[in-house]
Amino acid sequence: MTDLICAIATPPRPSAIGILRLSGPGAVAMVDSLFTPHGEGTLADRPARQLSLGLLRDTQGRLLDEIQAVRYESGYTGEESVELFCHGSPVVLALAMEAFCARGARPAGPGEFTKRAFLNGKLDLTAAEAVMDLIDAETPAAARNAVGQLTGALARRIETIYDSLVDVTAHFCAVLDYPDEDIDAFSQKTIQDALDKGAEELTALLATCRRGQVLTRGMPCTIVGKPNAGKSSLLNALVGYERAIVTDVPGTTRDTVEERCVLGGVLLRLIDTAGIRDTDDRVEKIGVERSRKAMEEAGLILVVLDRSRPATEEDIALVREAVSLAPTIILLNKMDLPIGLEWTEELDIAAHTPICARTGQGLEDLARLVALKFPQGGEEEGAILTNVRQAETATRALEALRRGGEALAAGMTPDAVLADVEEALAALAELTGRSVTESVTERIFSRFCVGK
Repeated sequence: MTDLICAIATPPRPSAIGILRLSGPGAVAMVDSLFTPHGEGTLADRPARQLSLGLLRDTQGRLLDEIQAVRYESGYTGEESVELFCHGSPVVLALAMEAFCARGARPAGPGEFTKRAFLNGKLDLTAAEAVMDLIDAETPAAARNAVGQLTGALARRIETIYDSLVDVTAHFCAVLDYPDEDIDAFSQKTIQDALDKGAEELTALLATCRRGQVLTRGMPCTIVGKPNAGKSSLLNALVGYERAIVTDVPGTTRDTVEERCVLGGVLLRLIDTAGIRDTDDRVEKIGVERSRKAMEEAGLILVVLDRSRPATEEDIALVREAVSLAPTIILLNKMDLPIGLEWTEELDIAAHTPICARTGQGLEDLARLVALKFPQGGEEEGAILTNVRQAETATRALEALRRGGEALAAGMTPDAVLADVEEALAALAELTGRSVTESVTERIFSRFCVGK
């Protein structure tokens, strides 16, 4: 990290402000070669973290913009850096970027600023991952969780487990290496208690993974019902535009249609499915099979019934199937038409509410039901696992502790058992980034945007 990187940190479209960032040795000197603050002196003469207004020019001395600049002795990346606040013209920003590259700076790669922050010890790996989660957050809950993780909530939870295991290992090694010192004897119960406590805490941590996945990726929500019940109209009403084809011809939807929306504060990955019915049409039959598969993988199922018609045995069977697979809400659609459906005990096995998918009437009540089924909060904000990498490393740590506990119970000596403890410590170190391979860091930061 001896080179100087630069990047435009704002989207490539006209805006009020456009930001350009530089980081690395010589960042301030390079900016001073093109930037002249109003008044006396240079940017290097001004206090760190103080905005300076001045003129930015290209390498030929032509005026580009009047901007504000701020320098950092050890900023976000942990190294000398400068941020330039220009008017938000993509042309001006591109010309400024071109000028700095002509002076010897290198365009930053995706996530390179955050990667440098991690490598320089400004962020642990869970906090670095939270940066992208915060940028991508689609709900207030996701944003709150990401900023909690960014400020160390998950790292603190992991470090508590890590430190307790280090204490046990260090105690054992001290007893072996310094037998003549006045050190408390090491007992089998000591290590057993540490293994049990660590496994218990890791089990609880892994139990948060599904909630973390829902926050960052969304809850898979399958919309099912008979043909022409109003499933596609519901999808369109929830996403706010004509995403799915709607006609009065039954069986229009032959394949699953997916879209995202926020309902009741929950990010949903909506899946509109083919109408479920017995059919001899080979193509429609494939669609029905895919509908049932989507139900099996759903975290929430919305069963759409046409309340203007009497419920059939197929309707009742579909509700029963949905309830057996996932949390279910029954939507009694077409409330703008006369009621034809009679509510029975056979249907009264799930939450239900009337709606009109065509007009959007009743969707507020649906949002309240979704919020009740998936309440926010619980664990400390940010102290949950949010991606596959975190879950995989935590699982390896848990499995190692369980093996150690089984070995201890089988009569293995503590020194053999501690090999499993060391394996758990290695996995936890990888989780927070204490010890991580270059390939893992490359994979993590490759999904970041340039400029962050």
